[in-house]
Amino acid sequence: MSEPHVTLDPRGLDPVQQKLRGPLEDQLTSALQAAIDRIRGGYAGEPVEQVCQRLLEETRSGLHPDIAAGFNPDMDEFCRVAVAIVRGGEVS
Repeated sequence: MSEPHVTLDPRGLDPVQQKLRGPLEDQLTSALQAAIDRIRGGYAGEPVEQVCQRLLEETRSGLHPDIAAGFNPDMDEFCRVAVAIVRGGEVS
């Protein structure tokens, strides 16, 4: 299975934002993957809801503060990743 990838919605982006979309997606994906690795490595039986919230916090902590402030991911997707961590399975 492939690792999670952050994809930004291109609707409503101006040309400059559209140019920055790829590098920003890469940065967000990298921060998410680092958060997954940290959480997976230190997982100690916490409930899914707590893992999901920690995943969001850990991902934001790996970003520039301005980017973190504007990062509002699909929490259903984040919780799906948290479920995979809790179950000890592959995160995709």
